[in-house]
Amino acid sequence: MEKDVVKETTDRHEDTQECRDFSPQDGTPSKITAKPSLPIWRVIISLILLFVNYFLAQYDKFILSYFQDDVITSLKLSEASYGILSGYATGIVYALLALPTAYIADYTSARVWVLTVSALWWSLCAVFQGLSNNFWQILLARIGMGIGQAPVEALSVSLISDLMGKEYVFFGESILYVGVYIGEAISGQIAVAFARTNTPWNTALIAIGIVGVVVALFIRVLVREPLRQTSLIKDDYPNHLGEHNHTLSTKAKVMLARDDASATFNYIIRMRSFWLLVLSASFRQLAGNVFGYYMPTYLSTLYPAETSLLSRYGIIVGVVGSVAVLLGGFLTSLFWRRTKLLALYLVSIGGMISSIFVLLMLFSRQIARDGQNDGVRILYGTMSAAYLTAELWLGAINSLIVLLLPPRYKTFGLSIWDAIQVLIYSSGPEIIGLALRDIDSASPAYLNGIRIALAVIIPVGYWIAGVGFLLVIPFVKSDLAGEFVRGKLSRRRKLGFGAFGVVVGVMVVVLFVVSIVYKD
Repeated sequence: MEKDVVKETTDRHEDTQECRDFSPQDGTPSKITAKPSLPIWRVIISLILLFVNYFLAQYDKFILSYFQDDVITSLKLSEASYGILSGYATGIVYALLALPTAYIADYTSARVWVLTVSALWWSLCAVFQGLSNNFWQILLARIGMGIGQAPVEALSVSLISDLMGKEYVFFGESILYVGVYIGEAISGQIAVAFARTNTPWNTALIAIGIVGVVVALFIRVLVREPLRQTSLIKDDYPNHLGEHNHTLSTKAKVMLARDDASATFNYIIRMRSFWLLVLSASFRQLAGNVFGYYMPTYLSTLYPAETSLLSRYGIIVGVVGSVAVLLGGFLTSLFWRRTKLLALYLVSIGGMISSIFVLLMLFSRQIARDGQNDGVRILYGTMSAAYLTAELWLGAINSLIVLLLPPRYKTFGLSIWDAIQVLIYSSGPEIIGLALRDIDSASPAYLNGIRIALAVIIPVGYWIAGVGFLLVIPFVKSDLAGEFVRGKLSRRRKLGFGAFGVVVGVMVVVLFVVSIVYKD
């Protein structure tokens, strides 16, 4: 008889929807609930603070994007150096540091405390970025900021998934991700205001760091650790992973921590959908990462006489992007009882359609026969359509992932999900920076190089992701039904995971080393 995917824990309660255990660190009782019952005012306050913290944690990348030329000039950077700042330098730290931090947050049931400390740390590092005078100073500050930012998304998504019922989680998570688009909008307005007043770019980073410290203190005071909510899996195991019904000695706690980490990895490996989901999401994020870092500079160079372009760009991103992500979450919540798979259709079909509008954006001036006024009108229209179709997905897809994971270790599982994506999608700016390292950023050749890179990477990324999300649908159905890989893992499956890890690892090391060598 084949061994089941997991060993069932002993002393289970008869009620499988609400399970009582003792947290491993101090024996304090904790519960898993089928549906949270928090006061609405506490949910709203928690959502607001998590949203503001997430928005601020994303802000530094918008500053680097909008003030790319100013950053390069003031710090005397090369294109490759800038690629390091926006690529693997922070990406590797994100990927590595998020894992232990998220695990500690789950194991100790102290997600709010860990989030508070993380927010304080990245806020201080944002200030240090603003005070940097050369490449190595800002690189170290960004690495430090990556340490603080690493667990923010996983912790925020995890907390929100336990603040409200499953049918509302999709919309709740979408509210969190509005921070991405609001950041773009505000950055655009700040970029224009700073340009008019000759204010240096680093002033924005220092201000954000100071505000971040204040928000971190509010989180510690006003946000409470919610009970864990059961998963979507139609199997009792996820709700019992990490369940412990007795107090333990220090040595036993260490062994238990190791076993729980191993069990979480084992759970993810045996999911039929996780790996195709994460690869698809990685390519989608790679396309979006390249878009965010290079599109503003490209468009402002393409239309130099359009002085309000960055401001209007930011408004379109902020308004249309926010509407799109909220719409995606709303639709997924609305049809939640009919299907749990709407998020996959939104991201796949939406991205494919958006790729067409992205190409029209990039070649808007050529379409207008070099007419700036007509080109700008085409640009704004196609950009609005591109964002409306492409940005339905973030809140919806991450809600699906967090509800597929074991409740007690969902933050750790999300950090694995995020880490793999970061290692892959951070390669975009790195590759572009290396490819253009010997080209003057003010030359026509540079503009043409950026155009080609964006025209290839963004649509291809959208389509690879779209096909992947469509192909994974039957596997997600199997996981929702609890039909994980059973018995001993096949040699083929082990080799597949091993090869995947080796390829990603080699890619990271090679790109990072090459970028350091060609930094100047």
